[in-house]
Amino acid sequence: MLRIENLFVSYGAIRALNGISLEVEQGSIVALIGGNGAGKTTALRTISGLLRPTQGRIEFLGEDLTKLAPHQIVARGLSHVPEGRMIFANLTVAENLAMGAYLLRDPAAIARNRDYCFGIFPRLKERLDQTAGTLSGGEQQMLAIARALMGSPKFLMLDEPSLGIAPRLIGTIFEKIAEINRVQGITILLVEQNANLALEVSRRAYVLETGQIAMAGPSPELRANPQLKAAYLGA
Repeated sequence: MLRIENLFVSYGAIRALNGISLEVEQGSIVALIGGNGAGKTTALRTISGLLRPTQGRIEFLGEDLTKLAPHQIVARGLSHVPEGRMIFANLTVAENLAMGAYLLRDPAAIARNRDYCFGIFPRLKERLDQTAGTLSGGEQQMLAIARALMGSPKFLMLDEPSLGIAPRLIGTIFEKIAEINRVQGITILLVEQNANLALEVSRRAYVLETGQIAMAGPSPELRANPQLKAAYLGA
């Protein structure tokens, strides 16, 4: 569904991605793991059109995305839940959800998406008129995911969904991510610093180190890899 080939991205003289290639099959959850500064967030921002690569190709459903604007990429069914959630803090929960559906013109589809989001995250329905900035970290993450789902995506990119969330809610968030994939069939590319969680929920994973793919394979195999255990799994 998504194919990245030989992708290079630089911030001025600093090279953040150094020729990475990866694939995400339709209907799967693929994890991208690695330490701080490895290039994980840069990869997602480049896929979603917020950064321009200096070299390489990003192909989604057979179409080259490399020169498209972010809103054009969203219109093709690829949504991005950014690191830090980036909700509209001064707007209500309802208004944030409406922003997620800004490209849709079918009121019935918008209503269906909203009902679906309430089914997954019932807490959002209870807080519809609440200003989003007053929600807890976990509730803000639920809202960020729901906002992305409002646009009827085929492909969802999640950047550090466990970041800044109370430990008791992290399991809930990851259960919902797995449910979105399993029930709705939405393909997911998951960036997550918590390697244990990422490998538990994903089918396949890539390990990114200093802008390069250091390791790749089925998630169960990577979980059993002694090198990966020592570096990322605390074993």
